[in-house]
Amino acid sequence: MVQHPKDKEALSHLYNKVLPPLAERIYQHLTQITPLFDDFGLEKIVDTWTKDPNATSGKEISLENGNVLYMGLRLQLTGFQGGSVPPFDLRKDLLFTLGYSSYEVGPDKNTPWTEKPYLQPWTTSEMEELAERWCGELIDDITAKLQTPER
Repeated sequence: MVQHPKDKEALSHLYNKVLPPLAERIYQHLTQITPLFDDFGLEKIVDTWTKDPNATSGKEISLENGNVLYMGLRLQLTGFQGGSVPPFDLRKDLLFTLGYSSYEVGPDKNTPWTEKPYLQPWTTSEMEELAERWCGELIDDITAKLQTPER
């Protein structure tokens, strides 16, 4: 199989064909969690600030130029309402770290859970497993906040 390099086509595929259905699966897993907060947002993010240290071009960092290093999903939960616990906010990312011919997906830049070549389709079970794992970590984060509330 020929490896497809990171370029405009590969990045557009991730941004338009992978992130939306992944966000939908994550949203389905959040239906029990979001009512606990005053507000929430789940959005696609693209890092247009981080320059590739190996880049020789001075091109602007953008999806159009195919030189973005990170994209993903960001969940923002604000105003937890839970009785005796002081209100708190929580932010969590699911990050796609974009390499030359493949990308890694995980909760941050240093924790890859899976790696895929560009343009390789995601199976339904792969997408579901990723959404479940990420939402499981989110629940762990909320639980940790509840057990050690800030004073």
